[in-house]
Amino acid sequence: MIQWLKDLMGASLPLPAGEGWGEGGGGGSGAIAMKAGVPSPQPSPRGRGSHASVRAEQGETLAKQLALVIDLNVCVGCHACVTSCKQWNTSGSAGPLADEQPYGANPTGTFFNRVQTYEAGAFPGTDTIHFPKSCLHCEDPPCVPVCPTGASYKRKEDGIVLVDYDKCIGCKYCAWACPYGARELDEERQVMTKCTLCVDRIYDEKLPKEDRKPACVKACPTGARLFGDVKDPNSEVSIAIRERGGYSLMPEWETSPANQYLPRRVTDIAGGASKIDPKLGGLS
Repeated sequence: MIQWLKDLMGASLPLPAGEGWGEGGGGGSGAIAMKAGVPSPQPSPRGRGSHASVRAEQGETLAKQLALVIDLNVCVGCHACVTSCKQWNTSGSAGPLADEQPYGANPTGTFFNRVQTYEAGAFPGTDTIHFPKSCLHCEDPPCVPVCPTGASYKRKEDGIVLVDYDKCIGCKYCAWACPYGARELDEERQVMTKCTLCVDRIYDEKLPKEDRKPACVKACPTGARLFGDVKDPNSEVSIAIRERGGYSLMPEWETSPANQYLPRRVTDIAGGASKIDPKLGGLS
């Protein structure tokens, strides 16, 4: 098991400012107050060597791994992926997803998909970058071994990481373990939620075949989101990764994210040349 995960699982985990759970809230010692009778998570006995246990348990690698490939070159930050995800998962098996005062001064809610928009570079050469983020369905997901009830798990048949809401106690250990911030607590149901790759949609034989893809992929107006099996070398996603230089987010965490990103390219209008945008070099 990688050392940072060992340290996390053996530590008393402080709550973020302003967050509380149960009667203990965020006061006192600052540690997460576990429900009575629920054991604190311990390092998984399934680990092997320096890596976490999930990959070892499933025979090192899966034969099939469904994932998203996001093209940062054509994402325009329209948030169609965010709203379509919210709509589908609120009406589908994952919902309803909580919204607390959505039109108030401090709106909160549960989202599986978010788009971060920021500026890079120095004036006058600044650029606006849109960066969609959701669960990356890692091959070695750190959120799985830390779960004290076994609610977090990775499917062997397609590699999708899911949460069993019947087992989840909302302790937030998975959120602390995830280095990508992909887990959110549904305040109304007190369970942890995340992107499911629309697992209830992609296998629904009642839908036309062309609609059996995640809602975000279907809704994207620029085709910035691709979906498929990254273990199939002939799939659309594998070809895009291979030909366009796809990369993983924060590979130093050794989680082997299944989702990949295609880098932005900038074009020299005068010369017509295209090259990788150096402003995104720190994200790979």
